[in-house]
Amino acid sequence: MLWIILAIIVFIVAATLLLFRLEDLSHLDRDDYPIKDATPSEANREVLGRIRELGQSSKGLRGKARLMALRKHMDGLSEGIELASELRHCESPRGEWVLAPGCDTRRRILYIHGGAWAAGSPRSHRAITDRLSQITRAAVFALDYRLMPENRFMDGVRDCREAYTWLLKHGPDGAEPADFMVVAGDSAGGSHTLGLIAWIRDNGLRQADAAIAFSPSTDLTLTAPSNRNNIGTDPLLGPVFGGLSKIPLPVIWWATLAAFRVSPTSPVASPLRGNLKDLPPTLIQASDTEMLLDNARRYAARAEAAGSPVTLHTWPGMVHVWQIFVPLLPEAEEAFDDIRAFLEQLESRGSEQASA
Repeated sequence: MLWIILAIIVFIVAATLLLFRLEDLSHLDRDDYPIKDATPSEANREVLGRIRELGQSSKGLRGKARLMALRKHMDGLSEGIELASELRHCESPRGEWVLAPGCDTRRRILYIHGGAWAAGSPRSHRAITDRLSQITRAAVFALDYRLMPENRFMDGVRDCREAYTWLLKHGPDGAEPADFMVVAGDSAGGSHTLGLIAWIRDNGLRQADAAIAFSPSTDLTLTAPSNRNNIGTDPLLGPVFGGLSKIPLPVIWWATLAAFRVSPTSPVASPLRGNLKDLPPTLIQASDTEMLLDNARRYAARAEAAGSPVTLHTWPGMVHVWQIFVPLLPEAEEAFDDIRAFLEQLESRGSEQASA
């Protein structure tokens, strides 16, 4: 009996080493990325209160009931917000156009929402998409991609790919080629964003002019230091995912493979572990207290080493994806000012090169 148990253990260890062959990325752990010299505003207290409400909305619930409560609460984030943009539903691909007054429909942004690939919607992220359309004068398409667990992880990935391909030739008023394209997303949607620009490169499509990622999940292996070190300082992700720190990483990898049907080492799920050469200019925003901080740092460091232009800006003491609390939070306003400056500089540089 003992030999059987030992044989099983040896088999599991061997299978783990073979299936989850991990490149050690600890050399990418840098703390020299600047953090904005500021103190969180008073409005951050109200944001923290809303985060606690999010936790209370699913307290005591389990399984599907808990997920439904989380989805309902996230969709409620847009309630009471005065939107400047016109909203237009789209059936194929599924999502909604967010059109600020005077926007140029040849300028387009594909926005991919966050929510751990299981929650969130175009509705939940209207504060972000509305402001993006305003500051960029672009037509924003908020994709309603298929969520887990009703669908497979790869279904959502395919939805992102199909939506981008469609947006290259279609605007809110019908067939019309795009002059300027941006892919943007937050958290899980930030992971889809970074994975998508690599897929665009590999498949010979017209590349996005820029990518924007808010607090992206770049690596599902959970090996970055902040995944554990920042549990206590992350009021949103800490209570939900902090318990994973007590589980051995190989167990988490097997569970991820079972749930996602994709290995956590695959670049599709962990864009950090893919080829980061020849990617478009990318802006990443993160908080120094969130669990995904080092995911952003590692991605920026590796992309820079591969020759791809990446800008990482870090705010102190902000909650995960604080940009969704615009206009309440001054730091969210700062984040959108940062995006405006990033894109204006990019377009100005492109105009100078074209004239030269």
